[in-house]
Amino acid sequence: MAIEIRNYIEHTILKPEATEEEVKKVVQEAIDNRFFGVCVNPVFVKLAREITSRSQHKPKIVTVVNFPLGANTAETTVAQVKQAIEEGADEVDTVINLGALKAKDYARVGNDIKQTKAACGDKPLKVILETDLLTKDEIATASEICVQSGADFVKTSTGFVKGGVGATVENVALMKTFCPNVKASGGIKTREGALILIEAGATRLGTSSGLDLAKE
Repeated sequence: MAIEIRNYIEHTILKPEATEEEVKKVVQEAIDNRFFGVCVNPVFVKLAREITSRSQHKPKIVTVVNFPLGANTAETTVAQVKQAIEEGADEVDTVINLGALKAKDYARVGNDIKQTKAACGDKPLKVILETDLLTKDEIATASEICVQSGADFVKTSTGFVKGGVGATVENVALMKTFCPNVKASGGIKTREGALILIEAGATRLGTSSGLDLAKE
């Protein structure tokens, strides 16, 4: 059975210099190409919801919190989540507390995720591990903590690590052993590469190259 790659794509625009016009364009592309979702910074959630509300195909509105460093307090992240959902977000991506993970303060890592998920309610929560900064053992540990703490997805990367490779087949497969839902993101530029990641276990793709991926 052929993979319908459009059903995996979260068409993404998270660059800090993104303008309102650029975001409008990306949201419309997600609508026109029937992508699963569109991922925007919190400041553009309301705009994305307004645009999709007028369309027949309504891609999920995904946004990011505690992003890209994973260095917020839990209270700050919870406030971000609540506002994002109030303004129309369907799904939320957060960044794991990397400092606490590296320090093996697993209780804090898990507690942050639990509080974030509680704020999400029935909205899916994805936790970004930032795999370029982790060892394989740390990726495994982080994935396990995410699942135990109520996360719905684990995600590879923010795309903001300088020199980072982003999503790899090896890391997606490793994360898949702990969590049934894996969002591959970072460096996904070609349809061929995207299909390989799906075969490795990715159930969602975060990419700014959605139009290239959708080409037959």
